[in-house]
Formats: sequence, C-alpha cells, structure tokens
Amino acid sequence: MRKDTTITTTNKRPRARTKPGAEPRVAAAAEGPDERLGAHVSTQGGVERALGRGLEIGATAIQLFTKTPNQWREPAVAPEAAESFRAAHARSGMRALVSHDSYLINLASPDEALYLRSLASFTCELERCEALGIDYVVSHPGNYIDDREAGLARNIAGLTAALERVPGRVMVLMESTAGSGTAIGSRFDELARLRAGVPEGLRHRVGFCADTCHLYSAGYDLVGDFDGVWDAWEREIGLEHLRVLHLNDSKTPFASRRDRHELIGEGSLGEAPFRRLMADPRFAHVVKIIETPKGDDAATTDRRMLALLRAYAAGDATPLR
Repeated sequence: MRKDTTITTTNKRPRARTKPGAEPRVAAAAEGPDERLGAHVSTQGGVERALGRGLEIGATAIQLFTKTPNQWREPAVAPEAAESFRAAHARSGMRALVSHDSYLINLASPDEALYLRSLASFTCELERCEALGIDYVVSHPGNYIDDREAGLARNIAGLTAALERVPGRVMVLMESTAGSGTAIGSRFDELARLRAGVPEGLRHRVGFCADTCHLYSAGYDLVGDFDGVWDAWEREIGLEHLRVLHLNDSKTPFASRRDRHELIGEGSLGEAPFRRLMADPRFAHVVKIIETPKGDDAATTDRRMLALLRAYAAGDATPLR
C-alpha cells in the first residue's frame, strides 16, 4: 500500500473481407470460447452501426451510447428499428452488448429538477435497452453535492423507481468511480449499499462494473496488492455481482482521485494488472471493455489494444505492441 489515502485491503485481426452483401461475424479463431472482449464503439450514423464497428476491430462484446450522451433529448426506438438491430445482433455473433448511460444523469442530486430529469432520462435509457436487447446499462452513481448519506438514499430511490417502471431483463451496473469531488461509488462498501438498498424483488437486476483506472485512482492498489483488492471486493460485494470490467490504464498516479484513461500498459498501472485480469479464471466470464484513447485511427488503436489483451490471456510474455 502507498500513501495514507490508500483504501485498506487484507492479504497481501487484419480486417476480414466479405463478399458483397454478406455480413461479417465474430471470427471464432480470434478468441477463446468464453471471451467477451471489446471496446466502446461509436454509434455515429445510427445505433445499428455500432455492431459493424465492433466486428471491424475483432470484438466479441461492445459498449455503446443509445443516444447523444451530453444532451437531454431522448429518442425513442421504433419497433422496426429494434427488430432490425436485434436481427443484426444475432447475425453478428456478438456475445455481449453494454450501454453506458448519459453523462448528464445524476440520481444522487439534491436539486429536485435535476433529479427528476435524471430519473426520466435513466428510465428512457432502460426502455431503449430493453427494446434493443442490450444486456447491461453501466451507470455512474452520481454526485451527492450536499450530504453523502442523503445522496445514497436518492440514488437508491431513483434506481428503484426506474427498474419498477421498466420491467424486463436489462441489468443496471453501478460503476466504480475515481472518488473526485462528491462522487458516490469510489468505495466497495458504498457500492454494496447501493445494491442492498434496492428492494429484493428488483435486486437481481443490479450488478457492478469495475473500472481499473477508477479503482487505482480511488486508492485500490491493483499494482502492489492485486489479490488484496479482489479479496476485498469478494468480501464486501461478491465477485458474482461483477458483470463488466472497464480495462483502462491511468494517466495519473496511484490514489490521485482523477479519472484520466491511458492506453493499456502505457500508464501508471503498467502491464501487470491487465495480464492478471486476462489470465485469472475468476474473471473469464466477465465482459471486458476498453475505453482507452482512440488516437487518430480509432479502429487501428482498438484492434491493437484487443490484440495486446488477448496476448496477455494467452500468456505471451512479450506481446507485440
């Protein structure tokens, strides 16, 4: 462990060519039978374009926005559009679909107008994901602004209300945060309380997304105490509730409480934690999504990052960069 801000834990693919009119599928040889690995991909031109972009980078899972994330406008999904997306998904062979909700949503806000607008937006997000057949919605727990306990209670109430309004199978995954400002969710016990506060009949639809950059920035030392961090997660939350990992290196030092993503192996975490995560059987069935910088050529950069992670999974000591 480093510094007194540390949170204490115990224990120490060139692009495939297809015939005109044919749709590409995930290539089975590119990954293991259980792999669900990919990136956050653009939906520019329509949400259905995300599947093709995922295939272009060789992903077996993708994360996307179902709407413009920095606007309150809430587009509805027409039945024919939903049917088309679901059919394209089935043809693609993509193994997992993840949505990330709007950056504007704050279900912990003490401002009544913002809270109600956030609740309406979050409810619409669940409706779109149900229509499109998306498995998970990743959501930041929000900023409490006034009082942490009150913020937790507001988030739980909003999450409960949205799940009641939109019955179905889509799960909400609360994302671990870096701990800046008044953000909720930088501590495991806090994340656990969010899920525990949801009524038992809805609780099966609430899980978690752990972001490696956020964990490290919040004081969970994935570099110096990898096993201790995940032992703490198991003890306080339960690994069975971890459904998605955001695999991001960090531009900032340990316990910085800043959220600045870096390319895998090129930041303050380095390669070791990612090698462990890709090879550890406890995380074999967890969806893994990169949100690393795209550079000048997003597809090429994402393909390089996914190839690197697959090399880690295969135990390659010196993967090509």
